[in-house]
Formats: sequence, structure tokens, C-alpha cells
Amino acid sequence: MIMLQIGEFSKVCQVSVKTLHHYDKLGLLMPAEVDRFTGYRYYRTEQIDTMNYIQRLKRYGFSLEEIQHIISLSDNRVISARLRQQKEKLKHEQQERAIILNELQTHISVFERTGDIMTYQKSYTIEVKNSPAMNVLANRAMMGVDEFGKYYGMLFERVPKEQVTPTGLNGARYFDEEFNHESSDVEVFIEIKEKEKADIILEPQECAMTVHRGGYSTLSEAYGAIVSWIIENGYEYAGAPFELYIKTQFNSPSPEDWETEVYFPIKKK
Repeated sequence: MIMLQIGEFSKVCQVSVKTLHHYDKLGLLMPAEVDRFTGYRYYRTEQIDTMNYIQRLKRYGFSLEEIQHIISLSDNRVISARLRQQKEKLKHEQQERAIILNELQTHISVFERTGDIMTYQKSYTIEVKNSPAMNVLANRAMMGVDEFGKYYGMLFERVPKEQVTPTGLNGARYFDEEFNHESSDVEVFIEIKEKEKADIILEPQECAMTVHRGGYSTLSEAYGAIVSWIIENGYEYAGAPFELYIKTQFNSPSPEDWETEVYFPIKKK
């Protein structure tokens, strides 16, 4: 059996000795042998493959904790499923980066034309109008933004069972005073035609409303514009703000074409 000292193993695998000590401490990759007199650490040549596997999983974006779990798996189907999940995650991140890059380019172009770095925050038109009356199936829970799809899925599973007719208009209401991306009190809903089968009847309310065009990552700018307008115009909040998704990825694959209406129920102070 050919053994390599930790320095040699470090050089072959192109990782630092410090990293190898860390992996040893975590139990991710331990030396095959430690000399009890000198404390020298030795690795088998077969462990080079394991080290390369760990490095590749790191490049795929897995955490060390996730890598430790994956390399302990023996079921190829489970491993394949985990790799495919990560592939979808990376594709989503790539799409998000493409959106951000496009936003940055637009921001640069507008800034260089106007000299105003905050122009993007002044592009919203706020109007006072009544929100639409809606009959909805609703699902309210403590959820993260990334979980919206799961909770919408539960609603759409009810559609054939309860024999209701979606109108195609979906939305979300936010009940927490403070927003937390990971977990907030949110109600997602889908509008249906059948009033008698609705969970909630959303009556018209006087609202400050604006239209956000683009991806959801910059929705906070629309919210910021409305809140500033409410304060500046002598109104106060009169209920939970909500979004209506007018144009989504189902209407257009390009996020630049998406439209979201943002409503804040208001009343005069």
C-alpha cells in the first residue's frame, strides 16, 4: 500500500494542509494513518479520488455538510437525485444573475444619461384606486419566498377536487410588520369564478397602487415607492399589502416583460 505524507498529498490534490486538517476535524476526509510517535499524517493513494470528488462537489456549490452526506450515500438513485436538484438550483441562480446583469446595464445607461443614481426609484407612478373584488382560494402560513410554489401547488390541487374555475389571476398578501425572506406570515391566493366556493371574498378597498415591471428581485423598490408616497401624502396603512401577478413567466419567459400590481390599503390620517 502506497502512503503519502500530508504535504505530498496536499501537493498532489492542490489543496492546502490547513484544508486537510479542517476536513480531518470535520470527519470529511481523515488520514489513513497517524504516526503515534511523530503525529505525521499519511494518506492512501486511493484517497486522491475521494479528495477530487469532494473538490468537484464544492465547485457544484454544495456545502461541506452536504458533501459529507453525499459521499456517505450508497444508493445511486439518491445521489443522482441530489445532483439533479443542485443542477436546477444552479440554473435558477444563473437566470437570477442574468436578470441582475440586465438590471445593472439598464441602471448604468440611465445614470449616464441623467446623472441621477436614484432614478430607478422615481420611475413608479402611484395612484389611489379601489382594489378589485375577488373570490379566492387561499393558503396562509409562515413561509419563505422560495416556498411560494409549494403553497400555490396545494391550492391548484384543490381546483379539480372542488370543481372551481381559476380566472388566471394569482396573488399574495403580507401580514407581518417586518418582512423576512426566509419566513413571514404570507397568504398566497388564486382567484376563482365561483363565489360560493371561495375561502375568502376580498372586497374592494381604497389603495395606493403601482405597477412593477420586471423580475421579483426588485419588487422592494415598488414597495419603497408606495410607502414614501403614503407618508408624503398624509395617508396611513389600513390593511395588509398585497401583490397581483398580472404577467408572469407563464405569459412571457423574459422577466423584463413581467408585471406585478402592488396594493397598499390606505386611509386618510
